[in-house]
Amino acid sequence: MRRVVLASSNRGKLEEMAGMFAGFDIDLVTQGDLGVGDADETGLTFVENALIKARHAARATGLAAVADDSGICVDALGGAPGLYSARYAGTHRNDAANNAKLLEALADVPDERRGAHFHCTIVLLRHADDPAPLIAEGLWRGTILRAPQGSHGFGYQPLFFDPALGVASAELDTPTRNRVSHRGLAMAKLRQMLAAGTL
Repeated sequence: MRRVVLASSNRGKLEEMAGMFAGFDIDLVTQGDLGVGDADETGLTFVENALIKARHAARATGLAAVADDSGICVDALGGAPGLYSARYAGTHRNDAANNAKLLEALADVPDERRGAHFHCTIVLLRHADDPAPLIAEGLWRGTILRAPQGSHGFGYQPLFFDPALGVASAELDTPTRNRVSHRGLAMAKLRQMLAAGTL
């Protein structure tokens, strides 16, 4: 079994991604469990930030590394919070504060203009200096609710409504979310690359 470090300490993200790696003989462990802190996300795109995080984790641990950079892009806010989703309210990974700020920003926006999408870029590096990383991307389109719904998600998931399914992301069970979400769609592409024997 090959050990791969997840360039995150987020347990919710570990749960989602570990399920997506099922069947590939990969032992996924967070960088936090290995004593590695967060990288400085200085990129200007999701791809750049994912590469920065993966290289940081791979270099610190000597392991293959997987990282994702994801965010919610709201149409009425010109794509914000986008790259800055995790620190939208100024405190890194404060879900409640981020959600409150998003609701405040959209308070006067009518329902028909509350379109948004989650974007995810996943990068897999075989080693820190891998010149040809595996890169997969996924988009999940929906709308922003006026109040949180559901208790099975993290981040902005309680505010993100999928019109096709008729529920908020946080109302979905993990297997369903893994199939339809931005991360799930990106991971499905990465799984195809792994199935071709590229790790």
